[in-house]
This record gives sequence, C-alpha cells and structure tokens, in this order.
Amino acid sequence: MSTEKVNRKRNRTIRRGIVLMLFVIVIIVGLTLEPGKGRTLAIGDQAPDFQLVDLEGNVHKLSDYKGKGVFLNFWGTWCAPCKREMPHMESQYNVFKDQGVEVLAINVKETDLKVSSFRNAYGLTFPIAIDKTEAVKEAYRIKPLPTTILIDPNGKIVDIVTREMSEEQVKHYMEMIRPEK
Repeated sequence: MSTEKVNRKRNRTIRRGIVLMLFVIVIIVGLTLEPGKGRTLAIGDQAPDFQLVDLEGNVHKLSDYKGKGVFLNFWGTWCAPCKREMPHMESQYNVFKDQGVEVLAINVKETDLKVSSFRNAYGLTFPIAIDKTEAVKEAYRIKPLPTTILIDPNGKIVDIVTREMSEEQVKHYMEMIRPEK
C-alpha cells in the first residue's frame, strides 16, 4: 500500500474518531442538563415565584407583591460591591416605599447572625431574607453578586443588573418599576 493511501486512511479514521467524540460529548452534556436549567432569565419573562422568610420571621412570596414594583437584590456580606450599594438602596427605599416600590434583599446562604450583624451595621430597614438552600438563586440563575432583578407591578422582569449600582442608578431603576398612578 502506498504512503499516500495509508495517510488518507489514517486521516479518515482520525476524522471519524473526532466526530464520534464530539457526538459523545453532546450526548453527555445533554443528559447532565436538567430541562430549562440552561436557559437564563430575560427581560420580559415572568419572574419566578418563591417563598422566603426574612430576619424577623415574616414570610415573603413574590406573588404577594403583585401590583408593586420589586427591587430584588441578591447579595453577600463578604461582597465589597454589595457593601457599597446597600446604603444607596436604603436611601432610595425610604423615598420609594410609599410609592409602591418594594426592596427585598436576598442574602445567599449565610448565617442569620452574620446577616443580622450586617443589617444592623448598615442601618437597613428593608426586608432581608436568607436563601439558605440557594433554591431562589438557582431559580433566578444568579451568577455574580450583587445581582438585582427589577420586576414590574405585573411580575415581569424589566431589567437585570449584574454589577454594583450608584445611588443615581438605584433611583433610576426604582423609578422604572414604580407603578403608574
């Protein structure tokens, strides 16, 4: 057999092997993803409902906020950008809470003591719940902290902010989700 024929046969075998490996990888990835897990939430989607308990023991269900704008903030006590934006959220919460805008801060998987200490140190008055199992974090497909989901009075996602916000930006977003009078 000539060298040229041997090289062609080897190249065909290599190509078949690569195609077979890619096929196997696609099958494995497809089997490991749960249905719907790969899709991220987008502007215009209905915000997933959830139920969490805040530091005072009050139950918060997103569906209970129908008719109000919801500033849903995912954060951690260790997160420097979260620490910087919390005072802005508190300041604007005091302006917008009587205008139909609710702030619900969801801490991701920290202890009650750590979160309570943080709240007290920053003088925060809006509800803070802890997502102890990360179920809400997963439902909203949260990656970086802080992430804020802006939800309109009809429960639709208006915007998703995956960075620290200035006070002016917090104000802008609260205006955006404020119910029409």
